[in-house]
Amino acid sequence: MRKGLSSIVVLAILLSFTTMRVYGEIGFQPRQELPPLLEFLDGRKVVSPKDWEERREEIRDLMIKYFIGNFPKKTPQLTNSEIISDEYKNDGSRRLRIKTTWTTPNRASFEFALWVPKGKGPYPLLITAPKDYQLLWAKDALQRGYAVCLFPGIDSHHREKDYPEYDSVWETFRREYPKATWTEISTKGWLASRCIDFLTSSQSIIEIKPKQISMIGFSRYGKQAMIAASFDSRITCVVARSPGSPASSPYRLTSRNTFAETPVDFPSEWFLKSLKDYSGREDELPIDAHGWYALIAPRHCLIHTAHNDGAEPTFAVEKAYVEGRSVYQFLGNERHLQLDYREGGHASVGVDRISFEDRKRNLDWIDKAFEIGDPGSHNFKEELLFDFDWKSWRQQQKDKDLEVAADSTPVKRIHWILGKKTSSPSSLDESPFLTAEESSLMTHDRWKPKDVSRVPIAFGDDVRGNLYFKTAQQGPAPVVIWLHPYSYHSGYNEGYGVQGTTVYNRLAQNGFAVIAYDQFGFGLRLLEGKSFYDKHPEWSRLGRMVKDARDAIDFVVDGKGKVNGDIPKLDSERIFLLGYSLGSLTAMYSAALDDNVAGMACFSGWTPMRSSNNKFLWDFHALLPRLGLYEGRENSIPIDYDEIINLAARKPCLVVTPKQDRFADFSSVSMTMTDLVSKNKTISWIASDGINRFQADQHKIFLDWVKKITP
Repeated sequence: MRKGLSSIVVLAILLSFTTMRVYGEIGFQPRQELPPLLEFLDGRKVVSPKDWEERREEIRDLMIKYFIGNFPKKTPQLTNSEIISDEYKNDGSRRLRIKTTWTTPNRASFEFALWVPKGKGPYPLLITAPKDYQLLWAKDALQRGYAVCLFPGIDSHHREKDYPEYDSVWETFRREYPKATWTEISTKGWLASRCIDFLTSSQSIIEIKPKQISMIGFSRYGKQAMIAASFDSRITCVVARSPGSPASSPYRLTSRNTFAETPVDFPSEWFLKSLKDYSGREDELPIDAHGWYALIAPRHCLIHTAHNDGAEPTFAVEKAYVEGRSVYQFLGNERHLQLDYREGGHASVGVDRISFEDRKRNLDWIDKAFEIGDPGSHNFKEELLFDFDWKSWRQQQKDKDLEVAADSTPVKRIHWILGKKTSSPSSLDESPFLTAEESSLMTHDRWKPKDVSRVPIAFGDDVRGNLYFKTAQQGPAPVVIWLHPYSYHSGYNEGYGVQGTTVYNRLAQNGFAVIAYDQFGFGLRLLEGKSFYDKHPEWSRLGRMVKDARDAIDFVVDGKGKVNGDIPKLDSERIFLLGYSLGSLTAMYSAALDDNVAGMACFSGWTPMRSSNNKFLWDFHALLPRLGLYEGRENSIPIDYDEIINLAARKPCLVVTPKQDRFADFSSVSMTMTDLVSKNKTISWIASDGINRFQADQHKIFLDWVKKITP
């Protein structure tokens, strides 16, 4: 056991810590949950069609003000069109380039491409930007009898040699209207609408079916499609494949707390620069990305997302979809909005980026919307991964199992709140290690330095992870068990915001052997969490996470598990738990229960339960359902973090609590920690300036702390 343990205690905290905030919208107060789409800023509910039209305009104005800027007050008219090229293909289709000129102050013009299928119109229309992988959709749609408009919407970070200036003409039109504040993405969506102006005008060379106009896009082009459809009701169907933030994914749910995109991460001029100021305080936005659904409704919209999509956390996508669905339900068109999951990551495996099967499914949705072909062949059913129903859970519980003895010890109360562990037979002998393909999907090696090795390991009940260590590691290596945040899509791997390298690689470079694995219900184990309470109604998801962490400890102490390669000797006397956000909860509970932990470090992730609503834990993320029993009487909760940390503090503990953590009540955290450090010298507390995040600075805090507590 460690001797000579020192304490790092930072007490430069005012117990009455408050921050004065000024909000831009009267009546709006910060909220962690998504602002209800059927509720006005002033709290009024939408109860009539007239109410909805008013609320829709409010949302429209907010999306313009906070996300994409305003458009020109007057839309220019088409003055002239010219066919630049016209080519007939062997399949009978026709390929044209058309130059259009508009009544802007300087008579600006742009070119777009038009593909016309064999046969006589009128035709349904598909609009997309001619990025290489999106041309596959265009070719498929053409074969289905769609006319295809390839508009000048190529992103400024991309280039397509066959479509010169399709990435830059947006700047020409923006210069025409210096008073408009529009951004790159909204300007390009506006250009798509100008293509529709031409194709539905008397100057068009083909006839388009006006109620069958669709738009499709992948990733940043999915953003374009959603924004264009939000402001042009002539687009009657939109397909957005992995459009990310802020499109299908609200910033409230894709912050640093999820290792996903924050407002500060979008490049150049995609959105308003002022939006970046909301990084770390996303809850102050009076509307979020789910507002696009309100503007698209009741028209058809398909969100095609992947389980492990690095650009959009599954949890965020689903919560936004559910809120968007409320509008469609109100308007009587619930099935016009569809969330469609696929396996894999942001891009499909293979050179085509978007597989034929995915492309077919995307176009099937448009066929379904336009009632083209056999409706029975279009199988789209709602599947939700995060639809925990607390009331149903409560009905499965026996009242006697929910009782807490008044004289029970803190350890017994911890076991109570985690629930009754259900034995699940291990199939470790049959389970493979993480495969090269899986690690490639999860980008486990993306940030790996040359002097770090990665070896797959397996332990506990089918937990598969990796061990990272310095390749030239000598002697017994101290161990860090890395416990990640609410990163449903990426598990233990960091995504957006990486500074130099990831935490597990940085720790390995500093001489640690790092056990990294996806916690239960996250990353490659995402689907394991879907029906957990159907199989284990008396347990909790956090309880399962704690079990996995303790199994990782046993892997080091007793060698319980398997290794797929050579690893250094592990020092069972120096096992540290390092948690961020959700991982902090796992670390706290595990350290409180396990004597083999040499030290615990927690960054963010908690606020005293007895002074909080806690719905974030027992309902939103379904981590500790038993907390829901105390809704409205939180001061009666049997256990709180002061007791849990105090138990963990049998060994050194580092607790880092940012002052601007929007997920925590800092004044309550401050009172708890001030009391704890005054009584227990093994607890080191840092009340850091800044927001909830875990990047290079926080990694250094952990490394400095470990150096101080180890001889």
